[in-house]
Amino acid sequence: MTTTLADEFEVHRPRLFSLAYRLLGSAEEAEDAVQDAYLRFSGTDRAGIEHPAAWLAKVVTNLCLNRLTSARARRERYVGTWLPEPVVTADGALGPLESAEQRDAVSLAMLVLLERLTPTERAVYVLREAFGYGHREIAGVLDLSEANCRQLYRRAVQRVGEPQARFEAASEQQEELVRSFLTAARDGDLAGLEELLAADATWWSDGGGKVTAARWPIDGGHRIAHFLAGGAPKFSVGLDFTITEVNGATGVATWAGDTLVGLAAIEVRDGRIAGVRAVVNPEKLEFARRQLTRP
Repeated sequence: MTTTLADEFEVHRPRLFSLAYRLLGSAEEAEDAVQDAYLRFSGTDRAGIEHPAAWLAKVVTNLCLNRLTSARARRERYVGTWLPEPVVTADGALGPLESAEQRDAVSLAMLVLLERLTPTERAVYVLREAFGYGHREIAGVLDLSEANCRQLYRRAVQRVGEPQARFEAASEQQEELVRSFLTAARDGDLAGLEELLAADATWWSDGGGKVTAARWPIDGGHRIAHFLAGGAPKFSVGLDFTITEVNGATGVATWAGDTLVGLAAIEVRDGRIAGVRAVVNPEKLEFARRQLTRP
């Protein structure tokens, strides 16, 4: 069987999407960057590409760097809390997530931290931490000196913090904890919510000004419990909730009939809910909508 150029590219597509998503924090834009890379790949003399994987990684990285500058300007004008586009990861959409460190690397929390970095710092950090590139390889991708890449990496680590697993990996116990949390919220069970939430928990909502959502983070388990007990029983009428894996963490998909209206990643620490990042901006749910089928 003859291998076509398109077939060859498909072998690399999952890894390229994973790279672009980590760089951009947007699944839709990551797909666009990967498609643009395919167009360049198909329009280039194949004989001149000695190592397709490295060539494509360089193309995608630089396409993402071009997008990051305009993305930063858009985020400065964003209404309310900005969160990355969530991705359902149970099917391996972002590659193997077999360890707590791998899950943390694609968490919404980490992607928010990466927003602190300049585009070039982010590229160096992602290539080094997520894909195991050496500094010499990174220098080749970014057309920088090896010394400069080392300096950029050190600066990125200082801004983001040393790589570590910040929260517990998804498990059956976590799913049960999240189910109990959903039940308490729907019932307006204030005491139950306070028992399930860590004292220093934080709730983030991203509505982007498109739908109703808390404009600012809600800090403290006590405040979150009051927020949910006061509004969840009313606003959850007619909605269904399913458990799924979101960016490597136990998550919740919210449905209104067959329409996905929210996706949240739940962070657990010491057996309690330490953070909830809920995306309800419909423009940020398109990719996840295509991933999920209404149960």
